Amino acid sequence: MSSEPRQDHLRIGSHDVHFVEAGQGSRGLILLPGALGTAWTDFKPQIEKLPTLLPQHKLIAWDPPGYGKSRPPEKRFSLDFFEQDAAAAHELMQKLGFDRYSIAGWSDGGITGMIQAANHPDRVEKLIIWGSNSYISDAETKIYEDIRDVSKWSARMREPMEKVYGVEYFPKLWSAWVDGLLRIHKECEGDICSRKLSKIKAPTLIVHGAKDPMIIPEHVPYLLNNIKNSDIHVFPEGKHNIHLRFADEFNNLVATFLKI
Repeated sequence: MSSEPRQDHLRIGSHDVHFVEAGQGSRGLILLPGALGTAWTDFKPQIEKLPTLLPQHKLIAWDPPGYGKSRPPEKRFSLDFFEQDAAAAHELMQKLGFDRYSIAGWSDGGITGMIQAANHPDRVEKLIIWGSNSYISDAETKIYEDIRDVSKWSARMREPMEKVYGVEYFPKLWSAWVDGLLRIHKECEGDICSRKLSKIKAPTLIVHGAKDPMIIPEHVPYLLNNIKNSDIHVFPEGKHNIHLRFADEFNNLVATFLKI
């Protein structure tokens, strides 16, 4: 039996970065959450169940700088905030003693993971991404605007974030995230990390929920065509949070891919 997950902080740049460590293995796997996400809000079923399936690995799930318990200071959504998160995640793994490691990134975390794998091609062993995009299309700016007002969200979607950030602060932080993405669309011609995909060496598994409302379908073939050593697995009934909705199937998929 694996021991209970351990929680700690490490100083990375100007933040005391909070992370959860689970499992006993010598190989590293970092779990990168989505927008405003934290280790526990985004990866509870992975933290609790993946170590049993991956005895050779130690899981590190983090709260990115400015999110969750990795505050203060608060998050600033500059044009290069994904680059900053990728640098911080890599530094965290190095400080934890993982010279090489694998990445599982969801949504924004998948973007961070792609940048990390491109910037450190010889350090990232394998990459798993889902619900992620390397550019923002015009159609997606409308999706972001449509989800800006969190009062229109279902209580089930809103409450975990309100618990982390407070009812007052959460809408402000979310709106700042929307503004950050719209700024990337406007000032970077929508390019988040497309120009970097050719630098990724790690074998990559793209997991896709066929009913994901956050990602327009063209991103999946684009990533497959531009990340050299990539493969795809589709959840026909999956939406954006396939790793939570279909946790056991997702965990088995990840474990199989990392063991190959």
